Amino acid sequence: MYQQSVGTIPEVVAVMDVKEPKKQVGLLGGNFNPIHLAHLMIGEQVGQKLGFDRVELLPSYLPPHVDEKKTIDSQHRLNMVELAVEDNPHLTVNMVELARKGKSYTYDTIKQLTTEHPDTEYYFIIGGDQVEYLPNWYKIDELVQMVHFVGVKRPGYEVDSPYPIIWVDVPQIQLSSSYIRQQVRQGCSIRYLVPEKVREYIEEEGLYLDEL
Repeated sequence: MYQQSVGTIPEVVAVMDVKEPKKQVGLLGGNFNPIHLAHLMIGEQVGQKLGFDRVELLPSYLPPHVDEKKTIDSQHRLNMVELAVEDNPHLTVNMVELARKGKSYTYDTIKQLTTEHPDTEYYFIIGGDQVEYLPNWYKIDELVQMVHFVGVKRPGYEVDSPYPIIWVDVPQIQLSSSYIRQQVRQGCSIRYLVPEKVREYIEEEGLYLDEL
């Protein structure tokens, strides 16, 4: 007679693969020649309003403009950006374009970052004046599949775009790097236009005294 042995049936526990949510990181690119308070205000405001884990300032090595911009050595620009954000835990520096050198195409940068950091979702911050030029960006159709674009509203510029844009309102500050360079050349004060440590660095290094 066949007898079936009776034992304790092992308990089967289903283990679910719960993925951690991706980090939300803003990218604010630019020549930062030099970095000024409007750059920092935009990074802080957009990061806070959209709840990013952080905003990374992304100095370009060589902007891919048709009308190529002259700039000072990238090490000076990097040093100033680092000084500008050193006391703000929400803003950091991303040196990927400086390390890669060559023309700083956003497509190449985002492709590299998303490959190296698959746990991160990136949001590229641009001014409202730049939105209308998006159709001319290098590999823009592929780029919009890889990154979210955040547009900072500016008076006089349309918010319509063939591409998805997350629009954010921030205080309007009419300030540019070219204006700051002009002020330095003319011997005028740039106090309160740039962080104090950046102002001191420009003065100590004798930057922008000559026309670029």
